[in-house]
Amino acid sequence: MTATAPSEVRSDPPDHGTAADAAGTDAPGTDTAGTDTAGLAGFGYRQELHRSLGRYASFAAGFSFISVLTTVFQFFAFGYSFGGPRFFWTWPAVLIGQLLVAACFAELAARYPISGAVYQWSTRLSNAVFGWYAGWIMVIGQVVVVAAAALALQVVLPAVWSGFQLIGTDTSPVSSDGAANAALLGIALLVLTTVVNLLDNTVMSLVNRVGVTAEIIGAVLIVTLLFTHADRTPSVTVHGGGGSSALLVSSIAAAYVMIGFDSAGEMSEETRDPQRVAPRTILSALAAAGALATLLVLAALLAAPSLTDGRLGTEGLSYVLTSRLGDGVGRALLCDVAVAVTVATLAIQTSATRMLFSMARDRALPFSGPLARVSPRTGQPPAPALVVGVLAAALLLLNFGSPDAFLAIGTTCIVMLYLAYAMVTGPQLLRRLRSPLPPATDPSGNPLFSLGRWGLPVNALALLYGLAMTVNLAWPRATVYDPSGGHWYFQWFTLLFLLAVLLVGFLWRTLRAHRGRIAPEGAAFPEPTP
Repeated sequence: MTATAPSEVRSDPPDHGTAADAAGTDAPGTDTAGTDTAGLAGFGYRQELHRSLGRYASFAAGFSFISVLTTVFQFFAFGYSFGGPRFFWTWPAVLIGQLLVAACFAELAARYPISGAVYQWSTRLSNAVFGWYAGWIMVIGQVVVVAAAALALQVVLPAVWSGFQLIGTDTSPVSSDGAANAALLGIALLVLTTVVNLLDNTVMSLVNRVGVTAEIIGAVLIVTLLFTHADRTPSVTVHGGGGSSALLVSSIAAAYVMIGFDSAGEMSEETRDPQRVAPRTILSALAAAGALATLLVLAALLAAPSLTDGRLGTEGLSYVLTSRLGDGVGRALLCDVAVAVTVATLAIQTSATRMLFSMARDRALPFSGPLARVSPRTGQPPAPALVVGVLAAALLLLNFGSPDAFLAIGTTCIVMLYLAYAMVTGPQLLRRLRSPLPPATDPSGNPLFSLGRWGLPVNALALLYGLAMTVNLAWPRATVYDPSGGHWYFQWFTLLFLLAVLLVGFLWRTLRAHRGRIAPEGAAFPEPTP
């Protein structure tokens, strides 16, 4: 595994600051491009991606990956069907756990502002071998998340207009008709997001920021309107539903929502002053999205026409909106949700392309040459965008075979991201136990984000939470993953998929090692040069 040596650093591509500012990227008033480029050179990399994103664009990258409206609408029915009204409490619990992880990531974003965040962080905290597996698991997981996000159109568009149900009549994503139609809509969406990812990164950022703004406004409006139509009090959340095992299953919904906040770090090489901006936007994106998601779930439970007629567990939030707010207002808000789904799929695909690019330029992947190539004109790596789009579309074909694939795909991507996160917080904790993390400062000597004396307990709790949730998500429950029976491979899909990913990675590394073309065991990346 090799990185470009600092002495080989070439000149920065043309600065796009003026165009970025005109597009509203909220770039800082001080031009930090030269400092940022020099900082990247200290890690041994050339500035090839266009550095044109400001604070709001960085926030939007993390928020749109989480995408409250996409994920809550997609998984609300599943969570409620298992946990009942009490599944509300899984949301603040998961938010607290993920904020612990995000705090650890914020420290690393201040110290290592590099694309391929999880891969880069894990490698620098441990060694090249362990970091490679973290990146490999993460990038495959991100591809699966892209597919899962694209499937969310099925819970929105047919409720807006029946003409979007192109296959059959049953719109439920867990029915045969709904699953096949979800795959068709998802593939069409992936074509659109892939095209946008091939354009200039300022175009991608503009679409992202506009979409996030619309999503935040829509989410706040939905929460406000549902609270004004509430027939119950919050005390309903302590009654009904299953026991602790059912709540553990229902927590899958919240766990699926609150991932991807590390995307702000993923875009560090395209962000101005990333050592200051990325840590703040990692935490603010998760906090804002988590708070909105929790309020949205509570508002839906208070405003739902019925908690016992079964429709909340099958139709979810779409049912609450159209029945409580009327077809006109409900469908208008669902259109906003469709925009959120589109932008979320775009953001996740963008994040996955940056991970592929980061690993490829270290010659850590098959076909690294094409995957590491950046277009000087657009500032985008085109091959990774195409690869992610094609692989995600291929995964969607599983939905044509069985509706159970919907949940299998959704759960698999969460498990892989949670595991990759633990492969960062684990080495980070071991590093702390040996000695405190060195303080991070900017070129002027000003301190950057640090947990200080809270670092050790926060890091330990973040790792314990991540490992516990990974086990909970991956547990092969037949009632969850193969409810209709007869499809054992869906019950064990997550574990089988993870084992297959590790096996393929091991075989490829073994082959490359025999050819002497990857870094030896224990090799580590250097710290940045002063």
